[in-house]
Amino acid sequence: MEQIDEDLAFALETIDRVDRETMARFGAKDLRVALKADHTPVSDADQAAERLIREAITLQRPTDAVYGEEEGGSLAHSARRWIIDPIDATKNYVRGVPVWATLLGLEQAGEIVLGVVSAPALGRRWWAARGRGAYAGGAMVPTHQIHVSRTASLDEASFSYSSLTGWEERGALTSFLGLADACWRTRAFGDFWSYMLVAEGTVDCAAEPELEIYDMAALVPIVEEAGGRFTALDGIRGPWGGNAVASNGVLHDEVLRILNGR
Repeated sequence: MEQIDEDLAFALETIDRVDRETMARFGAKDLRVALKADHTPVSDADQAAERLIREAITLQRPTDAVYGEEEGGSLAHSARRWIIDPIDATKNYVRGVPVWATLLGLEQAGEIVLGVVSAPALGRRWWAARGRGAYAGGAMVPTHQIHVSRTASLDEASFSYSSLTGWEERGALTSFLGLADACWRTRAFGDFWSYMLVAEGTVDCAAEPELEIYDMAALVPIVEEAGGRFTALDGIRGPWGGNAVASNGVLHDEVLRILNGR
């Protein structure tokens, strides 16, 4: 078995344990929630999930670096670095909305080569490793390989986003609304789910104006291995630009052009 396959098996096994932890605390009456310095919530489930992943890496991948939302780590590129979002969409989690997921990505020399996105309250999981394709499965969904859509025109495209606030703060609300108007359909599925729907081919493009590395790392290989593109708004590939545009690839340049007001 090659290293990438071993790493994927390790990631999936680790996320199995995390899912049990996060589901046990989902909807708990004694869930503890605090506000971080940026006024976003963090729960004891977020913290426990990240600790569980870090402990697994320490035991089984002791020479690898780690960067996580709750406990930080080095932002510098490492030869191998695991990037963790223990609960993406914590606001949903703490309110009892089932659209949330654990995100785990592996970076090697500046490229994200592996990603796992697990949404146990939805009974869904997505994963990919470089050169291995992208897959989805879950409690109610048999494991299957996934592919982006072949939609070739925005007037036939479905566009997903998170919220309008960030686009307004960026001074790009007019451009965002221009893209929404150009598309056949828009829905705010939000967070990780927008990008997994792009990878599955049920949504054609997704974008957000402000994101952190841990919000995006795991998403990148899944979208790309499904045949799509994942870039920043400036068109640079990967999760490094502080924002995201994902698409089926065919529509990507046109989406970037509109969102950049060109």
